[in-house]
Amino acid sequence: MKAILNRLINHDILSKEDAKQVLVNIAKGAYNPSQIAAFLTVYMMRSITIEELEGFRDALLELCLAIDLKSYNPVDLCGTGGDGKDTFNISTLASFVTAGAGVHVTKHGNYGVSSKCGSSNVMEFLGIKFSNEADFLTKCIDTAGICVLHAPLFHPAMKNVAPIRRELAVKTFFNMLGPMVNPAFPKNQMVGVFNLELARMYGYLYQNTDKKFTVLHALDGYDEISLTGNTKTISNSSESMLKPEDFGVSTLSASEIQGGDSIEASAKIFMDILEGKGTEAQNNVVCANAGIAIATVKELSPKAGFELAKESLLSGKGLKALQTLQNLSGN
Repeated sequence: MKAILNRLINHDILSKEDAKQVLVNIAKGAYNPSQIAAFLTVYMMRSITIEELEGFRDALLELCLAIDLKSYNPVDLCGTGGDGKDTFNISTLASFVTAGAGVHVTKHGNYGVSSKCGSSNVMEFLGIKFSNEADFLTKCIDTAGICVLHAPLFHPAMKNVAPIRRELAVKTFFNMLGPMVNPAFPKNQMVGVFNLELARMYGYLYQNTDKKFTVLHALDGYDEISLTGNTKTISNSSESMLKPEDFGVSTLSASEIQGGDSIEASAKIFMDILEGKGTEAQNNVVCANAGIAIATVKELSPKAGFELAKESLLSGKGLKALQTLQNLSGN
């Protein structure tokens, strides 16, 4: 690691193969916590290259515990996090709304590192069982239309990094990797990223796969469609700009999509929205994100996807997906 750190301090970049090997070595416990922290810190000081990101991704996918759910043709809705905006759990809510609309979801998530309440925090609070057992996950996606893939159970290689990430409590390149390393290898992906540079890198890397994808970045900094302004989208066939009016809704203010200041408060917002007690702003931002996921899988317009998402939320189908998952978790 000393040689790698010296190279990086001297502004060298790693090849795809070197980047992959470093992550494999981290997984094997070859480096001490100080070395790992120093390595992560380098990438807070400078941009990651496409080759480095690709190498890190390939290492995690190679080392993960894969789960075969491809017969369901699922989608993952996942943001990188790290946008510092402290919104409520929009992509997790959108996942249940998407499942309620009949599009299967393999939701990859983790505890919050740079946010107060990550996807796994709210799922755990609401009684969702985390498991990497194929039978249980198949039953979930079969009956609820969604299964939750809690990242640490599928990426045991990263146990050496988890405590360091928690102690650093700021975004690292692992935020960039999260959406890329879903252990179900879904063929459909809607991913929000925290800056435009990363959106372009994702677009480039995804174009070399067989995925249907939409990469999102709200121009005012959100790693999802925020409806507080315009959103850059990159998909298989095009780049475009999404405006709130494309969904037939008005522009929101940042305060209308703020999250809770604790896991309990976040879970309350989560349940209020699924139970039909959300504000119009909350409903619209959830359905805009779910709508793009639905549109990506079904090859629809954003507005058509949004309408299907709205029907799923307001009819209670999204809530039913959650309740089914809660029941399965209790058995």
